Parts: sequence; structure tokens; C-alpha cells
Amino acid sequence: MPEQLLQQIVNGLLIGFMYSLIAIGLTLIWGVMNIVNFAHGEFLMIGMFTSFWLFTMYGLDPLFSIPICFLLLFLMGMFIYRFIVSKVMKGPMLAQLVVTFGIGIFLSNLAVYLWTPDFRLIPPTILQGTWEFGELNLSIPKTVASIGSIITSLCLFLFLRKSKTGKAILATEMDREAALLMGINTERINSLSFGIGAALVGVAGAFLSTYYYIYPQVGGLFGLIAFSIVALGGFGSIEGAFIAGILVGLAQTLGGFFFDPAYKYAIVFMIYLITIWIRPQGLLGW
Repeated sequence: MPEQLLQQIVNGLLIGFMYSLIAIGLTLIWGVMNIVNFAHGEFLMIGMFTSFWLFTMYGLDPLFSIPICFLLLFLMGMFIYRFIVSKVMKGPMLAQLVVTFGIGIFLSNLAVYLWTPDFRLIPPTILQGTWEFGELNLSIPKTVASIGSIITSLCLFLFLRKSKTGKAILATEMDREAALLMGINTERINSLSFGIGAALVGVAGAFLSTYYYIYPQVGGLFGLIAFSIVALGGFGSIEGAFIAGILVGLAQTLGGFFFDPAYKYAIVFMIYLITIWIRPQGLLGW
């Protein structure tokens, strides 16, 4: 029993770090632009398919496709903001919600049209097998993906805290009007933040493709979980999203262990409902 519990805790941490990376991209967009990107899960799906097709057509291992996924999703995010999202930024909140929701539906159905709704799985690559430490087993793809998620999250944190552009993003997130008065081009910051948010989830998609099924609707579940994590950590709080992702990963695996695996996602969403009821601003939200 103790060995099984320890295994579930480790599994929860591994998936939790991945959840954190997905949620950080979502909370960055919300914090800077004050808009919920309902297409976030579909960006993850595009990242996974990019990794899949690079492996299928060119034999490029998903681990080496990460830079391509990052760049592709970054450009895609900036393009979508520039030509679609920016047009409704000054409009009513309902228009902002509907436009990202529509983008998500479009991308999902486009994927079905182009690649059919079939489930796909990348064959074993250089990341395969299991590390065994006594009774504890660590999946190599999941472990590497988790380490990569931590490194990517840390790089974003350092970028925001140390670079001039990162500080401009944080300033815009804290007070848009004050940032504008200080000479910061908030429109450029919006575009850059949307691109970075999409790029982060593209990296997460490349990591996930090493061990998770790839299909057009794969972003739906991860998108919902990301919203729950952002609400738990606090909208706009990158540190909160990172911590909340770990907590949700643990809640999911331990809930399935102590109760029933069929209830693991229900437990996650129950935590979300309790959080917004007791503390609407989240753990580290303003």
C-alpha cells in the first residue's frame, strides 16, 4: 500500500508539471489581455499534430521537434491575434469570448477535415522504457516531459523578470493604463503575449505527443483542466498556475487511487467549483 501510494504521488507530480505548462500559457494571455482564450486546447492539439507529422514524414523525433512547435505556434498565435482577436479587443466581453470559442471550433473541425478523427500514437522513439527504483517505476517519456515543462516554465519566469520586454509584459498585466502612459506599446505586448501563450502550449503538445493519443478533439479535456488550474491559481498569476497545476495533478491521481478512476476528473472540477466559491481570486490572484 505505501509503495502504491508513493507511485500515485509521483504520477500525479509528472502529469501536474505538464498541466502547469499548459495553464501558464493560458493565464499569461488572461493576465495581459483580460480575455479568456477558449482556443487554448486546440493550440495544444496543433502542437501535438505538428510533432506527429514531423515524425511521420521526416522521422524527426518529437524531442527535436520542440523548437519547431514553439516557433510555429508563436507565429500562429501572433497571426490570430493580429487579424482576428485584436478586432474585438475594444468590443463587448461577449464578443471576445465568442471569437476565441469560434477559433477553437474552427481549428478542431479543420483538423477533422484534414486528418480524420482517428486516434494516432507516435511509435516508441528515443524516449521509451521505464526507470525502476525499487518498487517505484518512472515512465521515461513522462519524466522527460515533466522536466522539460519545469525548464520551460522557469525560462518564462526568468524572461518576464529579467528582460526589458518581460518587464513590459508584467507592467501591462499590472496596470494597462499606467503602462501606456510610460510609453509601452500595449498593442505589441498583446500580440507578443498571445504568441508566447500559444508557443508554450505548443511545447506542451510536443512533449505530450511522446506518450499520449493524438486526435482532433484532444485539446477539449486539457483546455477544461487548464481553466480549472488558472482559476485555482488565480487568473493572471504564473506562479499560481504552476502550483495549481501540481495540485490538480495530485488530486487527479490520488482521487482515482482512493475512490475510483472514473471520478478523477470530477474531483478536479469539484475543486475548481469549491475554489471559485470560497476564494474567487484563486490561491495567488489579486
